[in-house]
Parts: sequence; structure tokens; C-alpha cells
Amino acid sequence: MAPVETRNVTDEEDGMRLDRWFKAHYAQVPHGRLEKLLRTGQVRVDGGRVKANTRLEAGQSVRVPPLPDAPPPPGTAKPLSKADRAFLKSITLYEDNDLLILNKPSGLAVQGGTKTAQHIDRLLEGMGHSPQTRPRLVHRLDRDTSGVLVIAKKRSVAAKLGKAFQTRSVRKIYWALVHGVPRPPQGKIDAALVKAATPDGERVRKARPGEQDKAQSAVTHYAVIDRAAQQVALMSLKPVTGRQHQLRAHMAILGHPILGDTKYPSEIELPEGIERRLHLHARRIAFPHPSGEGVVDVTAPLSPHMEAAFAAFGFSPKGGDMDEDDDVCGVSCG
Repeated sequence: MAPVETRNVTDEEDGMRLDRWFKAHYAQVPHGRLEKLLRTGQVRVDGGRVKANTRLEAGQSVRVPPLPDAPPPPGTAKPLSKADRAFLKSITLYEDNDLLILNKPSGLAVQGGTKTAQHIDRLLEGMGHSPQTRPRLVHRLDRDTSGVLVIAKKRSVAAKLGKAFQTRSVRKIYWALVHGVPRPPQGKIDAALVKAATPDGERVRKARPGEQDKAQSAVTHYAVIDRAAQQVALMSLKPVTGRQHQLRAHMAILGHPILGDTKYPSEIELPEGIERRLHLHARRIAFPHPSGEGVVDVTAPLSPHMEAAFAAFGFSPKGGDMDEDDDVCGVSCG
């Protein structure tokens, strides 16, 4: 068992949440165990008790108690294979010294979990020489959602982008194919969400009266781009907030669930020839470049199963790209 350790927060780690700092240095310690160490005062910052979401400052000292499992030595991450590198290159939409932006395929998890060995975060581990130098996720997409995924190559860049996402200065556009055609064809869904256990696992649903204490505000702007009779609509979805499963739950609440969604399903059968997969795609993202120069504006091509659905319904990707804010000037556009 390792002795008590005191580590100083580096300039690169300034502004980082304590739980994320801890995961970077002691990845083998589960989050639940960290919470217990914090509750009992075994983990302290500058001698004081803190919470998992405490933002660290450069120069602060973090007390780390004896841990049964020693942290892995730097450089022990398995290097990327030739096949992994080729795969990452094939889904890269944009890259510079600070950023890596991918077109995540549907069905590929962003982070690992039970029985999930292949995921984006595993690939990122192989890109760094140590936990401190590896690229890191800035936001998340569901396993079955395809499209734009932003990754920071430096911890300082991740901190800047994290603040940008929190202050809602990041513009995101999703495309979805839904059952039926919403009326009115343009509007706002303002429905707070709560997590709830179901026989099929955890889901989110609309908050009920009396649940304000555990509800999370969730707002989505939507617009019908095109329709196939009254059967299916192509939607542009712009989330103001970023709750888990927000777009999927909001469209189900609106009465127009997303095609192929197994977590928030519809009793309506899928049209013939359409794959039973989630038809939700993170189409476009735009945000100020963390360097302070220019705007990053990236568009992700459709996934194969959504391309097939577009062809089946006669939808045009170019027509769907029309947007009232298309005058944004970007450093890159996919």
C-alpha cells in the first residue's frame, strides 16, 4: 500500500475539477471510492475538505491517502496499433495543435463500461505518453448517436472548452428522423428531466410535480427541415442544455420519437427497408477556437444507415444544411 502522498497542481491543471484530476493521476480508483475518501476527509486540498467538483488552482497541494493499488507508471498505456491509427485517420474531420474533431460512428461508445472494451477513450489513451499528455474528451455522445465529437489535445485546452460548453457559447446542430411530423413545425421544448430506473436500465423522463429538487432543466429548439408525407420528418435539433438522452427524451415527449430508438421507442413500426438503429446524428458544431483566433465550424457527413434512410425518403443533405446562422466564418468545415 502506497504511503500518504502530497502532489502539487501544475499550471497545466489550473481550473481542473478535482475528480477529473484524480482520475488522471489515479485512474484505477473508482469514482464512488473517491467520493468516500472525500466524505471522510482523507483527500484534502491545501489542508481543507473539498468536494469532487472543486476547481483546482495552480500551486495548490492535494493530499492523497494510502491507496491499495499503486498508480500505473507513466508511459504504460498501450500504444495504438496500425489499424487503430488508420481508423482514427478515417474518421478525423479536423485537426490542429489543440484539437482533434472526429465523426464518431454509430454503435461505437465514447467511454468504456461493463463489457465495453472498444471505445474512443481507449484510443485516446494510446495517443499519449502518460495520463497527463493524452488527449481528452470535451463532451459526450451516446453510443448509438453518430457525428461530431470534439477532443482536446491538451489539458489547458480541455479546461477552456469545458467552460465554453458550460457557458453555452458552443453551437450544436443535430439531425434526426422522427415518426410523424411535429406541429407546429418549429418551436421550443422546455421540459425538465429526471433519471428513473426501469426494468431495461436507467432512462430519463419528464419531471413530475414535486420532483423539482432532482429535476434538471432541459431546453431544445427544433425545426422540421423536410417531410415524407405525414410518415417521417427530418428534424434540426439545437440543444440549449446538454442533458443525458435529452434529444431522444424530448422528441418522445413531443410525441415524435426518433426512428430506431430502443430506449425511448415508439409503437409505430419502422418503414420497410429502414435499419433498426438510432437515426440521430450530431451534424455540426461551432465554437471560438481556444487559441482566441477564429471560429471552429465543422460539419459531419451522415452515417451509412442515415444516408440510406435519406435516400429512401428522398431527403437531401444539402437542403438540410440551410440554417439561419450559416454566415458563421470557420477555420474548418467538413
